[in-house]
Amino acid sequence: MINLSTKDKEQLEKQGITEKDVTVQIEQFKKGFPYLTLLKPATLNDGIKKMEQSDIRNYMKIYNEADETILKFVPASGAASRMFKSLFSYIEKAQDGEENKNNEDAKQVVNRIRDFAFYDALNKQINVNDALAKKQYKSLIEHILTAKGLNYGNLPKGLILFHSYDGASRTALEEHLTEGAMYARQKNDKVNIHFTVSPEHRAGFTALVEEMRPVYEARYGVTYEVTYSEQKPKTDTIAVDMNNEPFRDEDGSLLFRPGGHGALLENLNERDEDVIFVKNIDNVVPDRLKPTTVNYKKALGGLLIYLKDAIKKYINELQDDIEPTRLKEILAFTIQQLHTKPPQHITIDNKPEMVRFLKNTLNRPIRICGMVENEGEPGGGPFWVKNEDGSASLQIVEQAQINMNDKTQEEILKKSTHFNPVDLVCYVKDPNNQPFDLMKFRDDQTGFISKKSKNGKELKALELPGLWNGSMAFWNTIFVEVPIETFNPVKTINDLLRDNHQ
Repeated sequence: MINLSTKDKEQLEKQGITEKDVTVQIEQFKKGFPYLTLLKPATLNDGIKKMEQSDIRNYMKIYNEADETILKFVPASGAASRMFKSLFSYIEKAQDGEENKNNEDAKQVVNRIRDFAFYDALNKQINVNDALAKKQYKSLIEHILTAKGLNYGNLPKGLILFHSYDGASRTALEEHLTEGAMYARQKNDKVNIHFTVSPEHRAGFTALVEEMRPVYEARYGVTYEVTYSEQKPKTDTIAVDMNNEPFRDEDGSLLFRPGGHGALLENLNERDEDVIFVKNIDNVVPDRLKPTTVNYKKALGGLLIYLKDAIKKYINELQDDIEPTRLKEILAFTIQQLHTKPPQHITIDNKPEMVRFLKNTLNRPIRICGMVENEGEPGGGPFWVKNEDGSASLQIVEQAQINMNDKTQEEILKKSTHFNPVDLVCYVKDPNNQPFDLMKFRDDQTGFISKKSKNGKELKALELPGLWNGSMAFWNTIFVEVPIETFNPVKTINDLLRDNHQ
């Protein structure tokens, strides 16, 4: 255990963090996290399923006829400051009346200012034509970023106007309300949407939803149940100095940092719905491009329900007196559909061991993960990974989890054909319709350590296993190819100028 003062212990208690948590985290800093061992990339027909049009129609029918409760779960925490990083850099150096030829992002924003969905809102804050005529480019961009105008540099992405329509513009949040009506609508016309938000932005989300709810309910004939949660303080992780001693702020208090999106496993674990779609706040498109996304979402949901129903049936049959032919069928399903093989010492001839293995393997949360062809976008990729017992499983792997000094591992990474756009649909209840404790299916050895700084001093920060990486490591995982047009993230402001956002 580390030496903690009375003041330290009071701080831990207030945040809901135990001394054991801190001790474990500091040990993780000292020993680091092991790299994953990649066996090969998951590729089409070798870990990634390709759906033909007949499959899509079949799974959509299963989804449309199902009675499961549905939730659209949208990670939406954090400000959009990274989206505007280059523009903040611009206004630090620029002067009105001059062009900054060194900042291409700023130049593109100015040149195409009328193509942004927020143009009309901006024009109410500053006369855009007048600013352009006087070359007041710095003032123009300040009115986008700061409290002088739209204050977008301090808002979350969900509250930023993304898309223009005739006579109106829509925020990313409103696009999720629209999507929800299209594929998360239940038999009673209710649409459940859950946003994970930062405390400082919750009021903004709530106000916008309450303002726009009647508009979208009338348009789509639905009733929205919109809920919110925040990243729990107890999921923050301690920071350490370069000697792995607790890092202290200027007032002597321990420094804790958010544990990354893996902290949202706690939020997901509290949901009671059956089928949960997970999709980031910034991955939305205008209505003209939504049909492909909607069809694939429904198809992924139908595949999930098909597998869930098969698993429930098979688990009920897995008794010691099961017929060998039936046992072989269930084993074939586990290998072919869930991509999980038993260790070599467990064979059909050893019926009790095989029954036990199949029960343990089948009785897990399920996730269907859409995968798009790799076109150079950042993000985790689908791989076959070697497990501790020597077996292989499908995992979404980030580059930080790979030993890039190992040429073999680097070559496997280079051969990857697809990546993860955070397009998930999950089933989180067991065959008795009881919620799984999702914390039991997380691989705690898949966290990240990164170097940061605070007040000019270097520190090390710890991220929890990522929500769709290590946090779901022990789920039953199925990868399915989805079209690239279903992936349209907005990482920088000029991504909004891409054709798919116009």
